[in-house]
Amino acid sequence: MALAIPVPTESLAGEKMALAVRKGLSSLPMRLPPWLFYDQTGSQVFEEITELPEYYLTRTEQSILARYAAEILAHASSGERLRIAELGAGSAAKTRLLLAAAVEQQGSVLYEPIDISMSALLVAQTRIEREIPQARVHPLVMDYTNGFALHPAAPGERRLLLLIGSSIGNFEPAESARLLRHLRAQLEPGDSFLLGVDLVKDERVLLRAYDDAAGVTAAFNKNLLIRLNRELDADFDPEAFAHRALWNPVHARIEMHLESLAAQCVRIAALDLSLDFRCGQTIHTENSYKYRRGQAEELLARAGFSPGPCWTDPRGWFAVCLAIAS
Repeated sequence: MALAIPVPTESLAGEKMALAVRKGLSSLPMRLPPWLFYDQTGSQVFEEITELPEYYLTRTEQSILARYAAEILAHASSGERLRIAELGAGSAAKTRLLLAAAVEQQGSVLYEPIDISMSALLVAQTRIEREIPQARVHPLVMDYTNGFALHPAAPGERRLLLLIGSSIGNFEPAESARLLRHLRAQLEPGDSFLLGVDLVKDERVLLRAYDDAAGVTAAFNKNLLIRLNRELDADFDPEAFAHRALWNPVHARIEMHLESLAAQCVRIAALDLSLDFRCGQTIHTENSYKYRRGQAEELLARAGFSPGPCWTDPRGWFAVCLAIAS
């Protein structure tokens, strides 16, 4: 099946990146938005991260979906036919569990993965259509954080919208609340929303997940600098920066930074911007918020959803929560 993609023009995508980089690196402290991680290389490296022994998030959420997929779909459908859309789909590795359960329940399913990475969507589409022939895949390349619109569901059909993988944790609290309100506005009454959240746990477990022994997460973080070199004609030396991960207990979040290992000057030619770094100065590249029990349900209720059941793993490390658009 051909890939149906409403893609922003190259000039618009480049302009968005240039504006984000100029704003972030001109602020103090310096910061860059985490969506910049996901060029083709970044998306591939992130898939490697999900396989690391320290990175419990993917396999823990996957175990929840493997155990409860049929139950989740039964709650979401209430006996009607479902179509499934997913925000930030990536390779859709875990989603295949829900798609297979949907095929078992209703014979076939329409799946609409949404992601900013065309390469990840192509991989997902090829794999899903090979492994689950009864799933029709209609990928959409777009940045769902800046607004999006889905095709209306067919009569007698309900939509299940997914935001799994703890993606909500990358948004600041006000941003996540605003995003969830926007998602609710995209759904019809009776549609459902499945949210995956990582739960607060031992700090040592969290830090290992974001600073693995093999250095894969460090490579993922530094690839952001390589992307700026390539796309904005910058002259960052990635080896002059170190990956740092820390736990912020006040805000219940893991923070990722790139720390300058020496005093240095970096030039970004495309922006006509020169940056002077002190030794130890950092670029804040990501937050990953962790949730306490009941917090996700409160967030969903404030966004206009009717919270439903939540499913967790035996250790209580991760939760998958269903809510209904009322």
